[in-house]
Amino acid sequence: ADFQNAVFYGTGEEDVALVWEKDGDTRTFNRPYEGLCRQAERLYRESESDSVRRKLSRYMASRTCVLCHGGRLKREILAVKVNGLGIDELCQLSVNRAHGWMSELTLPEDRASVLERVVKDITERLGFLRRVGLGYLTLSRATGSLSGGEYQRIRLASQLGAGLSGVLYVLDEPSIGLHQEDNMRLIETLKHLRDLGNTVIVVEHDEDMIRAADWVVDVGPQAGQHGGQIVAIGTPSEVKDNEDSPTGRWLRGEGTFIPSPPQLIDPERMLTVSGARENNLQDLTVSIPLGVLTCVTGPSGSGKSTLIDTILRRALQRSLHRSKAVPGQHDSLVGVEHVERLVVVDQSSLGSSPRSNPATYTGLMDLMRELFAKLPLSRERGYSAGRFSFNVKGGRCEKCQGAGQIKIDMHFLNDAYVSCELCQGKRYNRETLDIRYKGHSISDILNMTVESALEVFATVPKMNAILTCLRDVGLGYLRLGQAANTLSGGEAQRVKLATELSKSSHGHVLYLLDEPTTGLHYWDIVTLLTVLLRLRDAGHTVLVVEHNLDVISASDWVIDLGPGGGESGGQLVAEGTPKEVANVEKSVTGVWLAKRL
Repeated sequence: ADFQNAVFYGTGEEDVALVWEKDGDTRTFNRPYEGLCRQAERLYRESESDSVRRKLSRYMASRTCVLCHGGRLKREILAVKVNGLGIDELCQLSVNRAHGWMSELTLPEDRASVLERVVKDITERLGFLRRVGLGYLTLSRATGSLSGGEYQRIRLASQLGAGLSGVLYVLDEPSIGLHQEDNMRLIETLKHLRDLGNTVIVVEHDEDMIRAADWVVDVGPQAGQHGGQIVAIGTPSEVKDNEDSPTGRWLRGEGTFIPSPPQLIDPERMLTVSGARENNLQDLTVSIPLGVLTCVTGPSGSGKSTLIDTILRRALQRSLHRSKAVPGQHDSLVGVEHVERLVVVDQSSLGSSPRSNPATYTGLMDLMRELFAKLPLSRERGYSAGRFSFNVKGGRCEKCQGAGQIKIDMHFLNDAYVSCELCQGKRYNRETLDIRYKGHSISDILNMTVESALEVFATVPKMNAILTCLRDVGLGYLRLGQAANTLSGGEAQRVKLATELSKSSHGHVLYLLDEPTTGLHYWDIVTLLTVLLRLRDAGHTVLVVEHNLDVISASDWVIDLGPGGGESGGQLVAEGTPKEVANVEKSVTGVWLAKRL
């Protein structure tokens, strides 16, 4: 609208700056004009709508403040130095370096009595962070950029400093994102809490954590409706000897995954990232072979996610899918012409709405609606496929608007949900539920497990293909209409994998997974590996960022970053087959891999 009466007489730098940034005058635009950049800033600042802010943020990028140069404080405060370091410079150090600096700090005699206690407290707190394997983090690291495991271990470090006893600590998978070397330090920390007189309960799948426990409770024997029982209880050795325990069989070494023979590496088909310098990457150049299963590993904080997610993923999305994401600093990405599509399979939720479920995400719901619309009674009544959607008016229950539940606002407490008394949680009105396929209404089918639905739709090829893929990734127990926000990260990731498997992929696809074993038991990992190798055998590239030794040893190619985390990382320590990496003495991953192999 601002340009309706505008007249331009050139495209020089001044003209571009005028349109983009500066305030115009009536001589140029026939009326007062606000530059596009200034207009976007004003709308973002004044708008109370999250959706408007979200749309505008796509055209914005963070830059270092030109006044404080990222120091956050006023010039007068930043001028205060201790042993040559300002508070901003100290916060830029990693926990390891800051701990060393504080340990060697010499206080002036006239201030020693005042500052001694402060220095001791800071040094102890930094030491606690090191003990839980977070020595690579910088002190100024934004909490929003921390993984769930890192955030949990920071809270654990604060408890170490409290020195309490008689406390019950509950930790949910604290080993997430940890290399085996860091994991052993975490186990020692938990033992320290126990020895202080506390009780530590850990929900965990990690083998070393299970073997180090004093008492193990094994729940199973399988997942979903096939689980929910106490299968075994006792010391690790007692659980190991229990014949009914899946965890016991794993600890005994039964059912060890034997991968198919490794694929040959084609040196002519490589995806090469050159000169990677983002975060702690030290001018790194890495070549990723295509058509194979490649695992990127290394200690926590060594730069794996920066290389693969911040640089490679964003660069590929810009090149292949015209994304606006800005990749991290690097010189070039060569070999993109060999890749036709990028698929990121992460553990994020399938959808932000509780209406999202496995059936809607995989496309199964659309096929079900089409099938029900073709039934004789539907044709007789003139029902279309839209009649069987619980998201639009027509066939859904209007009291709960197709949700099956009514939300009760509890004001200062969490919202409560009760089953809709009109439809009894079935989501649809009575007329829609009259339509049945093999005796089942569409609500009945949404309440079925994948295994049960496979029997019902055995003769419907497209639906059978999707359901078979869901079963193959180990989700046979999952209910088709289960709300997406109730699925675990591992379940959501496997639903995405099943969706990709059910598609007829044309051209070369690169599948990118960041720590897919998070939250998975060994038997689930075996299922996951089977699926990943199936994608590889179909000619696609599977790139995994992972610490799990089972996944690393089953890979065709391993890229090991390190040798440490933070400032000590960002280098290529080893690359090659798992056996080749296991023989590299300076590789921390190689040491653990050699034990496993």
